[in-house]
Amino acid sequence: MPFPVAPRNRRTMFGLANPDRFMRFTRPLTPVLWGLAVVLLAVGTWLSFTAPADYQQGDTVRIMFTHVPAATLGLGAYAALGVSSFFALVFRHPLADAAARAAALPGAVLTGLALVTGSLWGQPMWGTWWVWDARLTSVLVLFLFYLGYMALRASIDDEAKAGRAAAVLGLVGLINLPIVKFSVDWWNTLHQPASLLRAGGTSLDPAYLTPLLTMMAAYGMLFGAIWLTSIRTEVRRRRVLTLRARAAQEA
Repeated sequence: MPFPVAPRNRRTMFGLANPDRFMRFTRPLTPVLWGLAVVLLAVGTWLSFTAPADYQQGDTVRIMFTHVPAATLGLGAYAALGVSSFFALVFRHPLADAAARAAALPGAVLTGLALVTGSLWGQPMWGTWWVWDARLTSVLVLFLFYLGYMALRASIDDEAKAGRAAAVLGLVGLINLPIVKFSVDWWNTLHQPASLLRAGGTSLDPAYLTPLLTMMAAYGMLFGAIWLTSIRTEVRRRRVLTLRARAAQEA
């Protein structure tokens, strides 16, 4: 899906879906997100290491400050990928296709990090590195959807066909998101139930809640910064390809 090199005064009903408008809007926003991510990561890391050890889990409780944000943003990144895929497939909008593509790699990294930290956290708690638990298995499936999306795009030379095929896979993967979220409620699992967002309020002590929320905000800013940077890079890449193709036709 190449990007047309549109005139600056071109209007569209989709607002920021206009690539020119998107680039102008995100140019000052992107460095702000990077700055916030760095500050929040520094503060969150300090809070994580100064939080008291848990009376049951000891210092291993600190893994939560990496595991929970990574898992949450892994889900959020796939939601962004899936919604972008919908707009790319239905409206054939190249910016939506670029947004879906840009969300895949950071989402896969976050989900992979959630799997690794979950394994590190589970071993001292459960006595094993891995079990085919509903939550763990559904997160692994999410990770495989990310890998499948990227592999499918890379396996097709025609970018338009690759984008459409990957968009279909991205939409199918959305089915897994509620399974990941509610797996601890629908099945008997080793994984603990929700302790942050639940009826009746959080069960976390403020000593752990503050660093956790800080790290979640940091990961959110970091994903936003990486996502926007990747989209902007993809817009430029496709525009260069469009200009090259146009120059070749005129030659």
